[in-house]
Amino acid sequence: MEWTGEQITSGRFWQAVGARPVGATIVTTQAADGPAGFLGLSFAHVSAEPPTVLVSAGHRTGALPAILTSKAFAISLLPPDMEELARAFGGSVGGENRFGGQSWDHLVTGAPVLSSAAAAFDCRLQATLEDEGAVVILGRVVGLRVPDAAGVTIAYRGGYRNL
Repeated sequence: MEWTGEQITSGRFWQAVGARPVGATIVTTQAADGPAGFLGLSFAHVSAEPPTVLVSAGHRTGALPAILTSKAFAISLLPPDMEELARAFGGSVGGENRFGGQSWDHLVTGAPVLSSAAAAFDCRLQATLEDEGAVVILGRVVGLRVPDAAGVTIAYRGGYRNL
């Protein structure tokens, strides 16, 4: 299928984006009233020197104000068999309830890091770039965890798979 101009709906856009398999990540922060987070499928590295990453959040993302206020966030790359957690942070479960049933640690900033994460990046907010529908969040990596992971959860075409 091909679409141009006004034919490019948000559903068609997500269909095309979903054709690219990506590691499922959750982005978390510690707000004054408790932990907050969201599913971050836009996570990418920016630079190794200095270590910098980015993730985008829609303007309506509940955790966005907490990240902007705390000026810190963590990104946890989900290990295998974490579809339920990915869906919870994707919106099927609200607020702090997303954090139940899992073990969480803290590295440097105080942002929650999934204890079983295949990799974790603890970041201080470096800069933001606002667009009509989202905010691109740049983070300077101040803490890393890379255990001997047996794989990751991949988001692909609206579902999840293990790699």
